[in-house]
Amino acid sequence: MINTDSSTSVLPFTQLADTLKSAHYVDVKIVEGAGTLREFVARLLAYQPAWLTFLYRVRGLLARLLRLEERGVPPAPQFSPATVPMQPGEKAAFFTVTRADGERYWLAEAQDRHLDAALGVVAEPEVNGRRRFHVITIVHYHNWRGPLYFNLIRPFHHLVVGSMARAAAHSSGA
Repeated sequence: MINTDSSTSVLPFTQLADTLKSAHYVDVKIVEGAGTLREFVARLLAYQPAWLTFLYRVRGLLARLLRLEERGVPPAPQFSPATVPMQPGEKAAFFTVTRADGERYWLAEAQDRHLDAALGVVAEPEVNGRRRFHVITIVHYHNWRGPLYFNLIRPFHHLVVGSMARAAAHSSGA
């Protein structure tokens, strides 16, 4: 739920306005589960099965072909709910937290020469302690390599982010 009334919304629109402004791509995956925002984000970031590690390696080849910065295969971060980075400027894998509000939302960004990408999670309370988690991806292109790169990886983006969200929700007893 995104709403301009900050007194009743899960995430006031103003918190995402700058990130959404002139975005070239926005995607939202929605899953339901039990647990807190911190628990969900910790599981989301830690999700890295072998097939995802393989996709990171393929991404590395593509990055070299497009002369993009090659970071290698990042290790899956192992945050506990208490150690999930929540303060602006804190690192969460290759993302940097830009804003967060305890149990309502978490937003982090990664900047590169060809594009900037934001990953966000909004926790919408439901009945019986359950939550609906909105996993948001926002992309801004910087140059011609941005859309070329992202359109090549976009089918995998849906697979990866959807799998991450489902795994994080399932681990919470969904």
